[in-house]
Amino acid sequence: MPDGQDAITVKIITGIGAVDAPSWDTCAGPDNPFLCHAFLLAAEESGSACGETGWQPSHLLAFDGGGRLVGAVPAYLKSHSYGEYVFDHAWANAYERAGGRYYPKLQVAVPFTPVPGPRLLLAPGAGEEVAAALITALERVARRYGVSSVHVTFPHATDADRLEQAGWLRRVGVQYHWDNRGYATFDEFLEALNARKRKAIRKERRAVADSGVRLHTLTGDDLKPEHWDAFHRFYLDTADRKWGGAYLTRAFFDRLGQTMADRVVLVMCEDQGAWVAGALNLLGSDTLYGRNWGSDGRYRHLHFEACYYRALDFAIARGLKRVEAGAQGEHKIQRGYLPVETHSAHWVADPGFRKALDDHLVRERAAVAADMAALAELSPYRQDG
Repeated sequence: MPDGQDAITVKIITGIGAVDAPSWDTCAGPDNPFLCHAFLLAAEESGSACGETGWQPSHLLAFDGGGRLVGAVPAYLKSHSYGEYVFDHAWANAYERAGGRYYPKLQVAVPFTPVPGPRLLLAPGAGEEVAAALITALERVARRYGVSSVHVTFPHATDADRLEQAGWLRRVGVQYHWDNRGYATFDEFLEALNARKRKAIRKERRAVADSGVRLHTLTGDDLKPEHWDAFHRFYLDTADRKWGGAYLTRAFFDRLGQTMADRVVLVMCEDQGAWVAGALNLLGSDTLYGRNWGSDGRYRHLHFEACYYRALDFAIARGLKRVEAGAQGEHKIQRGYLPVETHSAHWVADPGFRKALDDHLVRERAAVAADMAALAELSPYRQDG
């Protein structure tokens, strides 16, 4: 690995298929399934994340003097701000009203996935000089392409710190995560809650059990095309109602089943022999990540059971450290998912626009801190520990 004396060179590739999977995955690490080569390849080759959908792959690769891949960045030239979950539509509108051209922009992210993780992917043993070279390269690429800005969304705090120290603007947000405090069973988790919340969860689970809907937690070889057919139908229905358009193609789910089946945890709901709802999770080394939910109809409390409680069942049984339930949703707090801070970092070419955003983000951070303090008061956990 680089020792500070080897020259580091950075190149851009326009598709994840241009780098071999073992080299990329060495940099990405084993913890986060969304950063692995197979997931990003599934997004690109399925037609979900590509130039035609406004996600043109422009990944950065860093090589040491011996030609070894020592760092990488998943990056995309974007012609819009959809599928990101760190909302900058107001920024784009303000910049364009002032006569600027906001798009294209460079987005460092996992497409359609608000999951925190590393964004400056460093091979084991790679030093800070590799991270610094990747940050410098992002700024150079931005200037070369003439983009208005670069946005690194949902980086871990370590990468957010690096980018902030390099002069980037920092933004914070909130998600809701569940921590496994060594629970042996779901009932043991419930005993950690106050009596009112414990009773409410038991009532919700009992209502689903009494409804006749059967839930199946599928992974690995249990996943069949019929499950993906049904789940894609649910996904399209939810996308049409919430966003007005679907990001993920049917082929994307096929690729997940073919290349990442052991990291897929699909909760499918069956009513009178028909699939009626489903919740998609991906499995990391110590975390279960909730991603998508959809249903054919209205089933009381089924969303909570399939998305939250079955995820906790799985995490407790596997001894996982946490469940991350995705973006938004204060209703998650009463079900044991507590607020945590998320990060993003932003490089802005125009000095005047940067100053305006910096002032805005100072106020926004204070508001988020106040919101998190208020949300912490809603914790369902017993105060006696």
